[in-house]
Amino acid sequence: MHYILRRLVQAAITVLSTITLSFVLIRMMPGSPVDRLRAQLLERNSGLSSAQIQYRIEQQTNIVPDEPLYVQYFDYMTSILTGDFGRSIVKSNQPVADILANAIPWTIFLMSSALFLGFVVGISLGAFMAYREGSLFDISSTSVSLTLNSTPDYIVGLLLLTFVAYQLGLFPTGGRYASGVDPGLSLEFFASVLYHGALPILSMAIVAFGGWALDMRGNSIRILGEDYLHVARLRGLPERRIALRYVARNAILPMYTGLMIAMGAMLNGSVILESIYAYPGLGFRIIEAVNNRDYPVLMGCFIVITCAIVIGILIADLTYSRIDPRAKGGDSREAY
Repeated sequence: MHYILRRLVQAAITVLSTITLSFVLIRMMPGSPVDRLRAQLLERNSGLSSAQIQYRIEQQTNIVPDEPLYVQYFDYMTSILTGDFGRSIVKSNQPVADILANAIPWTIFLMSSALFLGFVVGISLGAFMAYREGSLFDISSTSVSLTLNSTPDYIVGLLLLTFVAYQLGLFPTGGRYASGVDPGLSLEFFASVLYHGALPILSMAIVAFGGWALDMRGNSIRILGEDYLHVARLRGLPERRIALRYVARNAILPMYTGLMIAMGAMLNGSVILESIYAYPGLGFRIIEAVNNRDYPVLMGCFIVITCAIVIGILIADLTYSRIDPRAKGGDSREAY
């Protein structure tokens, strides 16, 4: 119980530090984002009075520039902790929480699909490579996996977009679903969503599976040399049972923490790829906010991503001892 409480406190401190850092950034960034926002509002709304401009700044940033810094910090923290991330500067004063709520499910769909596909293919290939260690298949597969693991997903995304989408015309070049399809619980809508998300998912999965395959290969080779496997074979256990119950299970266990962290960080991995495919998820909104200097949206995205990563690490740390009994007594064995 003491260990769980300590980990929860550490996670809360990490999130709190991140929100505090966001507050400091908006106050200390060169060019003063508040002054820039005031200039933008004056440029786009020349008829507004000084009081109206000040009110909009307060609404959009959750900061009252004329108040003392500690008061601004308290107001900002109170707003963030109650789910009020402010309002967008460029999207008709739309609440940032609504923008995030609209974008996050699409990014989770892309990232979770790519993560699942890459993980399943990677561990299957890695196990097969370990059983064929030293063969031509193992050598060639290891080279391919190393190359893919070293290649950024946006490079694969650009190649697929250029050749598969533009030149061959097999998949759409952007969007979340076809413009003529009504969102809802219909087969046509789900088919359109899968069709539009196929290339982004494939781009991430192709890169991810190389790393999972190499990890699985290394873990499996190490386990294949353990004495208990020789004993199992001497007992006459079927090779299929040994492979699935003894080798695969024990080889996947060390990858559990990496999988949980990858699930937490998947919101962060979509920034460039979603922009390449014009896919309006969280990553697309981040690039859009950077280009438009929409600081409230940018800060909201930053805070959500940080919270997701911290929660992913926390889940891995609290559940690893239940997955792997050898890690019992977690006080001295943290997952990361």
